[in-house]
Amino acid sequence: MSWRLSRASWPRLTFWKGIFLIVVAVGLYATWVRFSRGLGAATNLGDEFPWGLWVGFDVLCGVMLAAGGFTLTAAVYIFNAERFRPIVRPTVLTAFLGYVLVVVALLYDLGRGDRIWHPLVMWNPRSVMFEVAWCVMLYTTVLALEFAPVVFERLRLERPRRILRGISLPLVILGVILSTLHQSSLGSLYLIVPEKLHPLWYTPLLPVLFFLSAIGIGLAMTIFESSLSAKYFQRQLELPLLRELGRFLVVVLAVYGVLRMQDLHHRDALRFVLEPGYASSLFLIEVVLGLALPIVLLLSPRVRARVGGLYLSSVLVILGFITNRLNVSITGFEAATGATYVPRWTEIAVTAMIIAAGFAVFSLAVKHLPIFAAEPSPVVPAAPPVPARVHHVRA
Repeated sequence: MSWRLSRASWPRLTFWKGIFLIVVAVGLYATWVRFSRGLGAATNLGDEFPWGLWVGFDVLCGVMLAAGGFTLTAAVYIFNAERFRPIVRPTVLTAFLGYVLVVVALLYDLGRGDRIWHPLVMWNPRSVMFEVAWCVMLYTTVLALEFAPVVFERLRLERPRRILRGISLPLVILGVILSTLHQSSLGSLYLIVPEKLHPLWYTPLLPVLFFLSAIGIGLAMTIFESSLSAKYFQRQLELPLLRELGRFLVVVLAVYGVLRMQDLHHRDALRFVLEPGYASSLFLIEVVLGLALPIVLLLSPRVRARVGGLYLSSVLVILGFITNRLNVSITGFEAATGATYVPRWTEIAVTAMIIAAGFAVFSLAVKHLPIFAAEPSPVVPAAPPVPARVHHVRA
């Protein structure tokens, strides 16, 4: 009987939990291959193609997908958009997990991951990589401090919670500055290779485009995360807030699209779109997914008024800009190098494990920490008082 009771208390294995365990098991084996046999055995990288999936997706896309943190906190704390405060905590959690997982991914990609701390003591201020490393480390610290009050609230530590809330505005301003620096600096990394990067993606405006795309992705990720959280954690969806984010998102996408097309026309690079081939096809995919379709959808009031329309638009924006970052970091180099890069299964396994870990930690945080504001209980109107009977006595 006791055996049955103890077995009944085990966590129930669902389909998605089974998938998660398989992804983690395969990812751990790939991790063993990477750190026991080196980069050569675990990746298809080489001298011709030194940066692959772990930089293109895990770092460039990971930093971009975590941009909702600085976008929403700036709106609430700097521009006093208090109506967005109910969705600040989950957005900051998403950003914090994103940056932590970016650091984890860097440990896999670096030849000597144990030396990741070297930029702290070995300064090279002329290097863009040095600036990116410092900004990522500092902004991860800022996100940890922004998220710490949630943990202190759960542990009922009022004094440190009040201290951090008292410096929340300077922290947010510092976070916005750091995010602006390194989101744009990721684009600056590719300014030194004008002969190697395909004309469809090389432009002096890469830092500006990377920063604008980060703002767009920050808005799209907030819609995406809020929609999923409402569905899987049985929460009430903040639909009016998401509708407003949708209006902001279409403006950012329009500005990005006009700037991108004008730059391509100015550099006479639009002619490469008509060239049949691998590069032009992927360029069209990123433009249609990330710009054309979401703009058409979000310009429709009927689409913005529905949860499904906002969710679909945000997914398209996320997929489109992920394609853009992969095109900049991988596709755009294949023509110049003459090499075709296809990630090895171990690279894909590690990336899948990192993504799965992010979803799992987010779910655990929601269950054990006050991530979402408490739903106000419906107020039941009190019954009107019953008037007392008046007895008339005849004289």
